[in-house]
Amino acid sequence: MRRGIAASALVASLALAATACGGGSSDSKSNGPVTITWWDTSNATNESPTYKALVQKFEAANKNIKVKYVDVPFDQAQNKFDTAAGASGAPDVLRSEVGWTPAFAKKGYFLPLDGTEALADQAKFNPNLIKQAQYEGKTYGVPLVTDTLALVYNKALFKKAGITDAPKTWDELKSDAAKIKAKTGQDGYWGSTQAYYGMPFLYGEGTDTVDASAKKITVDSPAAKKAYGTWLSLFSGKGLHKADTTADAYAHIQDAFVNGKVGMIVQGPWEITNFYKGSAFTDKSNLGIAPVPAGSTGKAGAPTGGHNLAVYAGSDKAHQAAALKFVNFMTSASSQETIALKNSTLPTRSDAYTAQVKADPGIAGYQGVLSAAQPRPALPEYSSLWGPLDTELPKIAGGKESLNTGLSNAELAIAKLVPDFSK
Repeated sequence: MRRGIAASALVASLALAATACGGGSSDSKSNGPVTITWWDTSNATNESPTYKALVQKFEAANKNIKVKYVDVPFDQAQNKFDTAAGASGAPDVLRSEVGWTPAFAKKGYFLPLDGTEALADQAKFNPNLIKQAQYEGKTYGVPLVTDTLALVYNKALFKKAGITDAPKTWDELKSDAAKIKAKTGQDGYWGSTQAYYGMPFLYGEGTDTVDASAKKITVDSPAAKKAYGTWLSLFSGKGLHKADTTADAYAHIQDAFVNGKVGMIVQGPWEITNFYKGSAFTDKSNLGIAPVPAGSTGKAGAPTGGHNLAVYAGSDKAHQAAALKFVNFMTSASSQETIALKNSTLPTRSDAYTAQVKADPGIAGYQGVLSAAQPRPALPEYSSLWGPLDTELPKIAGGKESLNTGLSNAELAIAKLVPDFSK
C-alpha cells in the first residue's frame, strides 16, 4: 500500500489515454509480435527502473511478445483503470493494490487465473496473500510484493535519550517521545492523519471499520472511538508533533524522519530505499523496525498490503496468453529476488527470501513484523471505506470537528458504500 504520492492529474490523464491498449486492440501486425500494455503503479523514481529492466529481460527471452510499460501514479490508477475497463480500453496487465483486486474482480474486469500459467507456482506463495487475491473462490491476481506497517525509529536518537527498546504500547511511545525531546531537542513521534495509518489503532482495540462477517459498520462503535481517541492523543504533548493536515503531509513526515528531525513514525517497507537516502540513515544499521505498539487489548497489528499482477478480462486470447506468461515471469522467485534487492520491497513467495535478500536490514526488519500483520476481510468494498475517513480524520486532528462528529459522518458515508450493512 502506497500513500501520499502526488502527481499531475492532467499529465497522467494524457499519458494513460495515449497508452491504454487492452480490450483486444493491438499495436502488432497479425504475423508480428504481440504487444501487451502493463500499467505499473510503483514509485517512478525509486522502483520503476527495476521493473523496466525486468521487462527488457522478459522481451529478450520472449521474442514474440513486446511489453509497453506505463508508470501510472498510484493515487490515480484505481479510478483510471475503472474508467478504462468500463470502456473496454484497459491495459492487459495491471499492478493492482490488494484492495482493488476483489473489487475489480466483482465488476468482471479481471481474468480468473486458477489453472493458468500465471499461477503455475501457486504453492510457493504465502497462502494469506493468495487468499487476498481471491473473490468468490477464484483467484484474480498473483502476489508481486507485500507490505505492512511498522514502527520505524532512529536508533541514534534512542541511544541519546537513553531508550534501549522500541515502545510496545502507545503509552510507552508517549513516554519515549518526551525523553527524545528532552535529551535531543528533536520530536519523538509524528503521526499521520491518513486512514490507512489509523488502522493499527483499531486493531489494537480489537475492531475495524466494519465487521464483514456480521455485515455491520463498526467505525463509530465504542471500541473504535477508544482507538481513535488514542490516535488523536498522539498529536499533542511533549515530543509529539502536531497534526499536519496539508496535502503534503506525507512528504513532510517522511522528510523529517530520514533527516533525523523526528525519532519515530509509522511507515511501510515501500519507503526503505528512501530511508537509506536520508542523512540519518547513511548507516543502514541506524534504522530500527518494530511492530506497531499495542492497544489496550494487548493486541498489535497493521494491515497486510501489497500489490498483485492482474490480467484484463477484456483483452483478446492472444493478448491474455502473452499477459499470463508475463505475469508468471514477473512473479517468479528470480524476479522477486531482483525486485527485493533493488527496491528493498518484500517478496510474496518463500523461495525469494534468499540469504542475499535477508541481508538487507530493512527487508529483514519488516519480514520480522509480517507475522503481526492482519489480512483484510474478503470484502470488495473494503479499501474504499478509507475514503470517508481520509476526509474526516484530518478535520478531527486539526480541531475542526469533534471525534464523535467525525466518526458519525464517516459512518454515514460508509453506509452508502455498503448499503446492506447495519450500523
